[in-house]
Amino acid sequence: MRDAVGADNWSVDERFWGKERGLKRPYPVVCHLLDTAAVCLVLWDRLLGSGFRGRLAAALGLAEEEARTVVAFWAGLHDLGKISPPFQAQVPSAFAAVRDVPAYVFAPGADKERAFRHEMATHWALSVLLDEAGYPGATRPRRAVSHQVAQLLGGHHGCFGRVLKARELAAGSAYQHALGEEGWAGQRRAHFEELRRVIGAQAVPAGGLPSELAVVVTGLVVVSDWLASQVEAVASLLPPVGWRATPEALEAHWERSRAAAPDLVRRARLGRARFAAQEFGDMFPFSPNPLQRDLMERLPGLVAERGSGLLLVTAPTGDGKTEAALFAASVLGRSAEARGLYFALPTMATADGMFPRVERFAREALEGERALTLLHSMAWLSPVYAGPAQEAAGAGAVSAEGATATEAGAWLRGPKRGLLAPLAAGTIDQALAAVLPLRYNALRLFGLSDKVFVVDEAHAYGPWMHSLLTRLLEWLGVFGAPVVLLSATLTGRTAGSLVDAYRRGAGFGEASRIEPVYPGWLFTDAGSGRVSSPRETGSGRERVLDVSLRRAEWDSSEAPEVAVRAGGRREVLRETLAVVASEGGTALVCCTTVAEAQLTFRDLCVAFPELAGRVGGLRLLHSRYPAGVRQKITAECEAAYGKPLSAGDTARPRPASILVATQVVEQSLDFDFDLIVSDLAPLAQLLQRAGRGRRHERGQSGRPGWAWPEDRPRMVVLEPVDENGDIEVPRGWGTVYDRGLLRRTAFLLHEEDGLGIKVPGDVQRLVDDVYAPDFVDRLDAAAKQELVRMDAEREAQEMAETHMAAVVSICSPADVAGDLSRLSELKPGVTEELLTTRLGADTGRVLCLYEQPGGQLALDEDGGMPLAVLERSSGLSVREVSVVMSRVAPVPGSWLRGGEGHPLPEGWEEHPALGDLVLLRMARELRSERWVCRHGNRTISISPVGLETI
Repeated sequence: MRDAVGADNWSVDERFWGKERGLKRPYPVVCHLLDTAAVCLVLWDRLLGSGFRGRLAAALGLAEEEARTVVAFWAGLHDLGKISPPFQAQVPSAFAAVRDVPAYVFAPGADKERAFRHEMATHWALSVLLDEAGYPGATRPRRAVSHQVAQLLGGHHGCFGRVLKARELAAGSAYQHALGEEGWAGQRRAHFEELRRVIGAQAVPAGGLPSELAVVVTGLVVVSDWLASQVEAVASLLPPVGWRATPEALEAHWERSRAAAPDLVRRARLGRARFAAQEFGDMFPFSPNPLQRDLMERLPGLVAERGSGLLLVTAPTGDGKTEAALFAASVLGRSAEARGLYFALPTMATADGMFPRVERFAREALEGERALTLLHSMAWLSPVYAGPAQEAAGAGAVSAEGATATEAGAWLRGPKRGLLAPLAAGTIDQALAAVLPLRYNALRLFGLSDKVFVVDEAHAYGPWMHSLLTRLLEWLGVFGAPVVLLSATLTGRTAGSLVDAYRRGAGFGEASRIEPVYPGWLFTDAGSGRVSSPRETGSGRERVLDVSLRRAEWDSSEAPEVAVRAGGRREVLRETLAVVASEGGTALVCCTTVAEAQLTFRDLCVAFPELAGRVGGLRLLHSRYPAGVRQKITAECEAAYGKPLSAGDTARPRPASILVATQVVEQSLDFDFDLIVSDLAPLAQLLQRAGRGRRHERGQSGRPGWAWPEDRPRMVVLEPVDENGDIEVPRGWGTVYDRGLLRRTAFLLHEEDGLGIKVPGDVQRLVDDVYAPDFVDRLDAAAKQELVRMDAEREAQEMAETHMAAVVSICSPADVAGDLSRLSELKPGVTEELLTTRLGADTGRVLCLYEQPGGQLALDEDGGMPLAVLERSSGLSVREVSVVMSRVAPVPGSWLRGGEGHPLPEGWEEHPALGDLVLLRMARELRSERWVCRHGNRTISISPVGLETI
């Protein structure tokens, strides 16, 4: 019996449990508290950098060793709220041991108040206990160190609770019956005091933590808890039957926990990479180009003088920005003692492409812990990320060791853990989610706080994502995390907003005047906020882009068998591409929408039957394929249009081949075409596409005669016009592009017609010019009036998105002001639909089921993969889920509204990857490759051109 005889004379009662699932018997909560503290000590030593250790000690007013012990003590306290009736009642057999003990009385029904979760109880209880322990207090709890630490620990399940009121804390059980009465409070106090004694955390902080350090400690606490909570770890430390929590027993358990903790951290592959290589030649097997050489010669000295900070690199597509970024990351990371890097990209496809490049860099240039993760929603399906560790992770293993130096182990592949790896490549969305009020956003911030953050295609994001990125840069600025921003086309205004956001976070609020040069770079350090003079560098790939603007009436929706209209888009495409079909070489046709790409592909198959009849003669690439099909097509395109790998690849021109695609080819895919044909798009996108023209040196032998000279690539832009020859944006384009920007681009290209666009010499001028306010003064009165109206609509939309992003996102570091709930709060009017990194992304996911002659359904056309084998209550293996997901395709959400799909098999609704799928029962059309399904008021089909509505 652990009953007390007096309010100040409680001893720890080991009957209060903390872990139970997967164990032979319940695990005492006091043991879990000690285990978590032990892991935190190891993480402080191995995961936390010296800079953050020093900053934490300084903020707390403690010696570094004292700060280490105090933070570990806090980590242990995270689950103190489990000593409360609602939590203990979750396991009735364990609760029975204390439920009827007179000392542990609670109000009727308090044990059923499940809404009062144990982390809330931690927040309430520790606000009082830390105050009693002498932690600095204040009249208003928000300003009290005791409340700040309690609120922080109450957020260990990903969401911080509101600031408590003084009157609530004075009579906690009166306001929250679920806390229990005096006996429960006495046990929480006894656990608190014994934990403090055993760990040796008697030091009392003199001050609290600024927001950025509170986030760091939150991350340490969450990771410590997760590691200590692994079933295997808990089972290995389970006390014997009859164990009692005497002071001696607790000290013995502490020693066992201390001994076990290092291996938990090691097996999780949580640690620090070291940027060991210093010379460009040690990182890459080729000589630097002018941009890379200038960074190599000047950036190390600048960083040595001023410390780490933010680097902005602007250069044309194909000018080696990736290698420049990785070299700069090494310089900045070494100076900041960063523990790794995150390479953020705009799409899943570009992230997949970057992953092996980061992996190679890690092998050549880094030492220490080099676990590498791929982060996006479909990463587990990516061929570059598949492996034994993936299967183990999905199966529930938590401590499998990676097979290679850079392969992330199973633990890091678990949910919400990927950003904790030292190295990662992934979508920008994974980072931007850190500044949305989502659960565990603080853990994402922690994962980025001590890494080099590289953003590719920094120009490629609209107002919503740009606003989120600027907020994230504020947080990275206050952390002092190194940042590298890469862009091929960036306006001065956009560049300034990104640089100033980082400077603002670092404490420098005055605006800078940013005028980026092209190609070139500029740097600002986190210590002084000074922005270096932009350095213009040579390109080494100076070219003249031969752009011809062809007016065309938009007849792309007409069936291939319909006669070609004079002056129509179909005719212009035939004329432009005829040289490819007759003389060989490669061409890209970039369309605005998936539907237009599908129609264009079909039309070109009729126009060039010999090409269509040859493997690889005509290809189609867009996003509306099943995942596995798209991966296969992308791999084929990389082989056909990628960088030459040997002299044999350039010994002769490539055979005639045309790729019809959408915007998926714009970013980070290393494709090379002899000719680019594009629908009209904003200038920045056109320049991106033009970067795929004659991108690599193939020499005169490697290109057809019509594609020479190599340094004067040709791009044909199709301008949609009406019967009078005036620009008319097709209705089918919807809101893909702003109509005013399309008009500005068309006007500008007409002005440049015949002059050739010097790359890089003219790029920055044109990018700034197309957005210039005085652009309209060059137009006639009617055109000016129309463009002014369109500009006003665009600016209003941009302002609305920017304002809404500011409302939805978390506050800046300075505005936390002692209240961590501001990182979790949903402001009035913010709905779940707004908690997204991509505003307005209306997408559904479908799985096509192919009806076989006997009525059975299968995941493949031939019936070799019956749905019936995946319909079972026991659930699917990781491999089976992967097979299903490889056949899932994204479609517009509007396609799916108003219809009901085939019922999900048993158990699929609860699966996080399968629960939102819409199953389409497809029937094969007679004498056709097409399968169709009626869904609501639409007919959806799938064929070799992907999914479409008919």
